[in-house]
Amino acid sequence: MNILKRISRIFENAEEISFDDSSKFVLMSDCHRGDGSWSDNFLKNQNIYFAALSYYYKEDYTYIELGDGDELWENSKISEIINVHSDVFRLFSKFLKKNRLYFIYGNHDMVKKNEKYVKDNLYRCFREREKKYISLFEGVKVHEGLILKYKVTGDKILLIHGHQGDFINDGFWKLGRFLVRYLWKPLENIGVNDPTSTARNYDKKEEVEKRLTRWIMKEKHMLIAGHTHRPRFPKVGENLYFNDGSCVHPRCITAIEIINGNITLVKWQVKTRRDNTLFIGREVLTGPNKLIDYFNTNKV
Repeated sequence: MNILKRISRIFENAEEISFDDSSKFVLMSDCHRGDGSWSDNFLKNQNIYFAALSYYYKEDYTYIELGDGDELWENSKISEIINVHSDVFRLFSKFLKKNRLYFIYGNHDMVKKNEKYVKDNLYRCFREREKKYISLFEGVKVHEGLILKYKVTGDKILLIHGHQGDFINDGFWKLGRFLVRYLWKPLENIGVNDPTSTARNYDKKEEVEKRLTRWIMKEKHMLIAGHTHRPRFPKVGENLYFNDGSCVHPRCITAIEIINGNITLVKWQVKTRRDNTLFIGREVLTGPNKLIDYFNTNKV
């Protein structure tokens, strides 16, 4: 299927979430939560991520994960990921109980598009310590895309992972999973990086972004994605392609916040106080900019 038509189909079928200036959203992606081994790229930022997630929970944000939350190319059992990162999943469960949790699947957790897989693996999980099943995400849905509809103007924001603009990682994801699981994961454990990864390949990033931008220019909708691990935050008047970055940057995680009718790109990292003690802090990278300014210039 043509990539532009594919994205349009997602847009047409996506669940809509209406919001106004009192709403709070945080968008993150590409956590690649793993099994705790040397190949678990999330491990180095797990404390930063948990601190940020705790902040957003306490501040009443709705958490939307834009795909590749769990590394299910390298790992065949999500139960192992849940047990290793149980603190994160317990907090997710609290978000869900307050109806403030949405998941989108990406190419590295594409198996979640299967409703039976989600029911069997995410509705409940087996807790090793207690040797019993516990309720986790009962009734949760994992989406291919979501739409945020701004009540003030009626404008829509499409949320997807972004692999839909990447032919290999979309149409041939099973081949990619096989190569990563049985070739690159063992090599990664001894320090060799996967050269085929979009996140590590500049040319592939550029191509994916161009394809997503073509859809934006044609359909005149804002789009927020992940996948490339490269944060993008356009100026008002530029094309409406945003990217929340990733949670596996070398020393930080990035996120997009939507609050008070504004959109902001932020990062969380370990910082040092004057007395040399360490803390995890939030820093604004770009914004906040008013959503209505983007929407108004897009209509000109």
